[in-house]
Amino acid sequence: MPTTVGGLRHKAALYRSLIRWDRPAGWLLLLWPTLSALWVAANGFPGWHLLTVFTLGTILMRSAGCCINDVADREFDRHVKRTAARPVTTGAVSVKEALGLGAVLALLAFALVLTTNAATIGWSFAALLITLIYPYAKRFVSMPQAVLGVAFSFGIPMAFTAVQGGESSSLFAGPASVPLLAWALVLGNLFWVLAYDTEYAMVDRDDDLAIGMKTSAITLGRLDVPVILLCYLLFTSIWAVALVDYAQGALFYIAIVLILGQVAWHYTLIRNRSREGCFKAFRLNHWIGFTLFAGIAASYALK
Repeated sequence: MPTTVGGLRHKAALYRSLIRWDRPAGWLLLLWPTLSALWVAANGFPGWHLLTVFTLGTILMRSAGCCINDVADREFDRHVKRTAARPVTTGAVSVKEALGLGAVLALLAFALVLTTNAATIGWSFAALLITLIYPYAKRFVSMPQAVLGVAFSFGIPMAFTAVQGGESSSLFAGPASVPLLAWALVLGNLFWVLAYDTEYAMVDRDDDLAIGMKTSAITLGRLDVPVILLCYLLFTSIWAVALVDYAQGALFYIAIVLILGQVAWHYTLIRNRSREGCFKAFRLNHWIGFTLFAGIAASYALK
């Protein structure tokens, strides 16, 4: 029995490592813009049901995405310092196990979506498709971070359809079924993902060059830092302008100023392009997302 229990604990630890349970920054980067969109769509607190669906769904889909990503990258990860010890890469977790775990997590997330409406369910299929595509984009697309930006923005239109779609919405509702405001927020969020995932790519630039991987950090070259700053500014500006008639109040604009302060701090971390500085900047990005969400939620609460 001790051996069996010990073996189960070891396997559970490997699974937790596979889904990055000890590193919540990934799902937080997904969560904050999704919750921000949920608050905007609902004109305030969206209710416990949708809050639970989107919070748990975000965590589950991020975890499933990690399983898919590690299977796709298992031969490349062994050549990258940061990823060489991942469970699938080392063989501690088999490909079959990783895909099985990813499928279970994705099905649990889908079960949550089934409690919403037809339009949201329809958009969840598109979200799953881009999740499956992204790991392979790094082989063919010079800016795969843009693909990740699309994947990490799908919670925004889904939040709007969940609140505003209605029970009679079509399962195959197209982009026109989502309000223009949501697409503006998606565009802004895309620039944010480009900023922080380029910081992330800068950590592995030398290794990625050696193995022929394509990333925005490699494509941009010495323009990486100024483009990152530009993307941060575009993200902040688009959300600020798009929400000028929605998230009203001083707290929202205080949040925008605080975000710009964090961007300035990020510049001090990445300007020398050190692995440690770029990785720290990436890991701290969830505070930018939290600041934005807090400003939006507070502005609605005090209306």
